[in-house]
Amino acid sequence: MTARKSEVNTKSTKKTARRPAERRSDSFVESFAKGLSVIRCFGPQSRRMTLSNVAERCGLTRAAARRILLTLLELGYVAREDRMFVLTPRILDLGYSYLSSMPLAHFAQPIMIELGARLNQSCSVATLDGTEVVYLLRMPKRNLLHTPGVSLSGMRLPAFVSSMGRVMLAALPDAELKAVLDRSDLRPYTPRTLWRRPALEREIRKCGKQGYSLIVDELEEGLSAVAMPIIDAGGRTLAAMNVSCNTSSVRRQELVGQILPELRKAVSRLNGILSINIT
Repeated sequence: MTARKSEVNTKSTKKTARRPAERRSDSFVESFAKGLSVIRCFGPQSRRMTLSNVAERCGLTRAAARRILLTLLELGYVAREDRMFVLTPRILDLGYSYLSSMPLAHFAQPIMIELGARLNQSCSVATLDGTEVVYLLRMPKRNLLHTPGVSLSGMRLPAFVSSMGRVMLAALPDAELKAVLDRSDLRPYTPRTLWRRPALEREIRKCGKQGYSLIVDELEEGLSAVAMPIIDAGGRTLAAMNVSCNTSSVRRQELVGQILPELRKAVSRLNGILSINIT
């Protein structure tokens, strides 16, 4: 699924950086954590920042922010444009290291390509990270929507309002689901967003019982998606796969009657492969 507004893509680290100090273990490397916070503070609304901007967003002194930025500059992860700092493409190496080490990504990609080509629709795989889903792989349909950058892995969306998020939330124990929803920013993204707590919890439980989630015009008007969980041999939900469509060209009945069966076959095939290769 995609989002028209970049505010749902990444979260500012400003709030978390200024929380009261938490007790850390002796093995916690504070300087490394600060370096990661600097990388994460760049985003759609903060692609180019001054030293002062970075220091403020990360809750660091100017001296500390300067040392980290200059280290990243020397390593090639950021570049300097006059007084502004920007991330470089080398930063993608960090995400690639994760994806290339994942059997899930390796086995899912050819199945997704085949599914997307057969349906002529966009296909994605995402995992749950706290209150958000993080896209691991995405095979976009050209011109599905006019949202720039939708094919990028690493994109984040609120779990409660995404098809993949709901099927993964449905796999959580009740107490854990409650904790996730307590931390979520529950609000309407369109007039059709299901966001009020009682109705949302009923819908998530329904997703768990039926084995799939269907979203129509909830995250973005004009966007529909159907998702199913990716499960290992032990019955654990590892991730989810979805097919997303333009609401004007694919009706709800087609999603359930035609696209869902194809998605079910693809996910079943992937689950079978993972049950052999992931223990």
